[in-house]
Amino acid sequence: MSHYFDLDPSLESNVRTITFSLYNKEYRYYTDNGVFSKSRIDEGSYIFLKVLLPLHLTGRILDLGCGYGPIGLTIAQNELEARVDLADINSRALALASRSGTELELNSRVTFLQSDIYEKIEGPYDSIVVNPPIRAGKVVTYKMYSGAKQFLIDGGSLYIVIRRKQGAESAFKYLETLFENVSVLHKEKGYWIIKATK
Repeated sequence: MSHYFDLDPSLESNVRTITFSLYNKEYRYYTDNGVFSKSRIDEGSYIFLKVLLPLHLTGRILDLGCGYGPIGLTIAQNELEARVDLADINSRALALASRSGTELELNSRVTFLQSDIYEKIEGPYDSIVVNPPIRAGKVVTYKMYSGAKQFLIDGGSLYIVIRRKQGAESAFKYLETLFENVSVLHKEKGYWIIKATK
């Protein structure tokens, strides 16, 4: 069985678009088979964006495990001074994100990187945002957390969204072993938005 974090070119393509509204603005992105939450923006990403957009993140931002790009591309549309790198192992997801980015005329400020976690990443970043692929398991998701510190500037922050029933509390405790300053910014519908600052 194929999961969204696999690189599986054999899945038949069926490109479509999804739309959603947030803070009185509408967003439209391409999705396809073989990417996470292909039919609509997933609830975790939507709640994550509700918290992230008012923070007005600036500088260099990494959307790690970006999928088809709803988090990174939405930030880029709202923060005109930010430069956003979107990274994923899934080439189909990256192609979708790139197609959306081109249509939105964001390519001067947005870069797309095929990378197995931090393999092809070059920092440093002011912020790293992660909606972790929980089904990939803790070995993968915890590497996303632990590697972040190396790629953040001093004072930079990692932001993650994770459901309580999928390990939010244990993730929080793990982040406390890595970062000096860890806090829960928001809780909604079982999702925790966690910030860890270097």
